[in-house]
Amino acid sequence: MPLFGNTFSPKKTPPRKCASLSNLHMLDRSTREIELGLEYGIPTMNLAGQSLKFENGQWVAESGSFMGDRREMQRLRKRNQQLEEENNLLRLKVDILLDMLSETTAESHLMEKELEELKNHSRRRK
Repeated sequence: MPLFGNTFSPKKTPPRKCASLSNLHMLDRSTREIELGLEYGIPTMNLAGQSLKFENGQWVAESGSFMGDRREMQRLRKRNQQLEEENNLLRLKVDILLDMLSETTAESHLMEKELEELKNHSRRRK
């Protein structure tokens, strides 16, 4: 018995009694596909009356169902562009108003300081 030798020796597992209890492995391929449902096809879904299918990692509108709504899509894109431009204009206006407010506040603080200095100066003369 070695002092530092390999003392770990696992027992062999007994062989399995049967590989499978199912007889599906003996069926031909087409029957297995029908039984096991291996042929799924392309995933599809219906959203708001439009049929979409999943191809090449993206959801694509099925041909025919989307053609009638092209004008609606163009209208929505145009409206979206208008709203983005309006949003940008409003952000610019808010920035300008904040600049004007900070300038007015700074001027007001300067005037208050000058007023306090004048009051202090006039009190010293009396």
